[in-house]
Amino acid sequence: MAAIDLPADITAVFDHFRTCEFTTLARDGTPITWPTLPFWRPEQGHFVVTTSIGLPQKAFNVRRDGRVSLLFSDPTASGLVDPPAVLVQGDATAPDRVETAIAGFEPQLLALFHRQPGGMIYSSHPLLRYLFDWYYMRLYIYVTPRRILAWPRGDMSQPPREVALRHVG
Repeated sequence: MAAIDLPADITAVFDHFRTCEFTTLARDGTPITWPTLPFWRPEQGHFVVTTSIGLPQKAFNVRRDGRVSLLFSDPTASGLVDPPAVLVQGDATAPDRVETAIAGFEPQLLALFHRQPGGMIYSSHPLLRYLFDWYYMRLYIYVTPRRILAWPRGDMSQPPREVALRHVG
């Protein structure tokens, strides 16, 4: 996949927001939305969302219909002042494999522990890791942006601006 270069205010949202609303489509076309923590990988031009094998519905929905969205609307604890609200409409894939290791995702795991320090308690204790091993078995979902809209200062009462997806490399 080609790298994507985006304006600094948009990448700041992707890098600093604690969560976003991830929407997939149910079998009957109904949108289903979950709070999630996606990781933006600009060098690959996609987001990575993971879900536990105990909660696979997001992956099942993506495998059936890859049209998804990510809405970054709540800047709480991001450290950003008046950031835009950002909607990413994209195409997702969810490979049919369970990942049991974090190889290649160490920076994202460190970011996760920074954002949610309570998670380190469970991950650092061998007995808890053993008892909750199913939680660490993950399904990966890759979201490639097709369209990005941004609302300055998060004001959705105004029309959004469309952000150009500039592919580089």
